[in-house]
Parts: sequence; C-alpha cells; structure tokens
Amino acid sequence: MGAEPLHAVVIVPAMWASPQGRAQRVRWHAAVGDDVDQIAESVARARSSAWRRPATGTWPDWMSEWEIPFAETIDRAKKYVVSSTLSGVDWNAELVRGDLGQAVQRLKQERGDGLFVGGVTLPLALADLGLIDEYEFLVQPVLAGHGPTLLAGLRERIQLELVDRHEFRSGAVAVRYRPTRATA
Repeated sequence: MGAEPLHAVVIVPAMWASPQGRAQRVRWHAAVGDDVDQIAESVARARSSAWRRPATGTWPDWMSEWEIPFAETIDRAKKYVVSSTLSGVDWNAELVRGDLGQAVQRLKQERGDGLFVGGVTLPLALADLGLIDEYEFLVQPVLAGHGPTLLAGLRERIQLELVDRHEFRSGAVAVRYRPTRATA
C-alpha cells in the first residue's frame, strides 16, 4: 500500500454560524471525503462540542435534519489529535505525540483512505515539512476582518496547481490544489 494523500483544511468556526455555510460545508465535505481527520487539540475540542453524538443517542433539537448525516459522519470518523499537553483523548481518537513528521509519514503509510488536517498551526507545521499533498479551501463571500491568517509564517513559498473547483449558489467557492513540489 502506498502513502495516502494528506489534505489541509483550515477550519474557521465563524463559517459554521449560518445555515448556508453549514450546507456548503456538508456538501463540500461529502465531495472531498469523510474518512479520517488529523486535527489539532483546539479544533478537536470545538468539533466535539458541535458534532459528537450526545450520550442519550439523540441529536440535539437545535440540529437541523439535514445536518444529521454530516454529524454522524464526523462522529464515527477516526480522529488523530496532535497535542503536547493532553495525556489522553476519546471520541474515536488517537493521540499523536513525538516527532510530527515521522508520525504523519507513518499514518500516511498505514491509512488507506487519506487524512484531513484542520486548524491553523498544524497545517503550517505540515506544510513546512512538505507533508501536505493537497490543499482544499472553501472561500466564503464574507470579509471577517479578524481571525487567524492562513499559513502565516510559512518558511518557503509553495507553488500550487489547481486540481478542482466548485462554485456554490451563494458565491462560495471550493478549490483544491496540489503542490508542484517546486518552490519559488
């Protein structure tokens, strides 16, 4: 089995606030995959509170019917949480410690269904190590005026080639790129 691709997805919780944003994310996530995530500790906490099935087994009343298939997919997906402070994780997760590059290379060799990474800090570290095979961005037609800067501090410029593009009725655009492996 060859190494599986690692996809970088930056997760910005503010995007989740509107039903339109959620619908786009559900459709986009279905298109790019729903198999496994590698996520930073802070993203894991945020996702757990929103997409983890409650102990009662019943999804909360605030969740719309169309959100349930996405929540079920996230709930059952295997998760790898990168943290230097946690001593343990739950919610179908495995704690990743030690050398990040070696750990990700091992996961890419072991997994047969690809990896997705979320957050801001973790994708930066993986990009600097040259471990991201595809970058996926969902561009919303909204200027937030604040928040994290995507890949700020990247050591070298990474040239990308467009692999796929999808426009939504709202004006949002999902784009997927692969590094050309040549830096400029």
